[in-house]
Amino acid sequence: MKNLYHILIVIILASCGDNTVNTYDNSQKDKSFSNDLIAVTKNQFEKGEMRLGSIENKAFLETIDTNGSIDVPPEKKAIVNATMGGYIMSTPLLVGDQVKKGQLLVTIENPEFITLQQEYLEAKEQLTYLKSEYERQILMKKENITSQKNFLRAESEYKTTHARYASLRKQLVMIHISPSEVEKGNISSVTSIFAPISGSITDIHVSKGSYVSPASSILEIIDNNHIHLELSVFEKDIMKIKKGQEIQFKIPEASDSIFYAQVYLIGTSINENRTIKVHAHLKNEAKHQFLTGMFVNAKIVVGTVEKKALPSPALVLFDTKEYALALEKKEEDIYYFKQIELKTGDVFDNFISLEEEQKIDTSSQYLISGAFNLIGE
Repeated sequence: MKNLYHILIVIILASCGDNTVNTYDNSQKDKSFSNDLIAVTKNQFEKGEMRLGSIENKAFLETIDTNGSIDVPPEKKAIVNATMGGYIMSTPLLVGDQVKKGQLLVTIENPEFITLQQEYLEAKEQLTYLKSEYERQILMKKENITSQKNFLRAESEYKTTHARYASLRKQLVMIHISPSEVEKGNISSVTSIFAPISGSITDIHVSKGSYVSPASSILEIIDNNHIHLELSVFEKDIMKIKKGQEIQFKIPEASDSIFYAQVYLIGTSINENRTIKVHAHLKNEAKHQFLTGMFVNAKIVVGTVEKKALPSPALVLFDTKEYALALEKKEEDIYYFKQIELKTGDVFDNFISLEEEQKIDTSSQYLISGAFNLIGE
């Protein structure tokens, strides 16, 4: 039962015929309901702060329904793997941990790292000798005291070794082993992997002692500081989508709140399921804690359309149907209302649209404040 303003309904018999009229009475503690008229006195009407209104033509948003997910730009997502394989020595992080760019993530051990450093030192030493010999051959060639064959051999050996030296040095840098430390004799079988971006750890695929190959993913990092919507719009609707249009979306699994975004990019190719990707930027992004991968239901606002509507308080949901109270007549100080079922549509700016296919008396007045008290069990 509903008990607003402590005003209740009691059934009384009408003075004529077999009709019954539901009369609004402050003195009763129960209410009941029939399909007959509901009578409300002027005094009760005023004390209940009730108001009458008419069906109006209102502009409603014309929207396109679509689905999608929360995502981040490609540069804000990183999959970390090893340049060279090895065994995981340490994994100090957990899923959800925040990391900074350049922070240590894991350490890897592999005997091949020692071989690589050894080859680098050998190439460096050979390069020193071959460079000296090459320079000597250049001077001798200028004085015509060496053969072309000897000169070309010295040049080839020097350049080949120089290329090998540069390649080995680059490989050491890629696996985060300092060539200058190796040149000092500090050779290690362990290397470290550092965070390529700042963000949070979203997945870890390894544990201590496991072996990873260069193709294996070790962990994933996502920077949620700039997230966006990735929506899929059907081919039949894509011509209505324009950059800058407003998007209203919900995250059904997490909240009933409505959030807002704006169309930023529209895809130029159609997917196999006949949809086009639409990229949208969020409004007030910093105020919300969205997570990458969240599913969203979205409405893209493509224009406005005029519809017949009533103020939202005029309609009451009862037994899965929407009802309103139409003023049937007024005799002396008594208002007589008839309960009618209405098929409703969109809600916008505190108005509810009415479906066009139903027969509606637009000249009638409706109870637009206080109907909740009268419609119910």
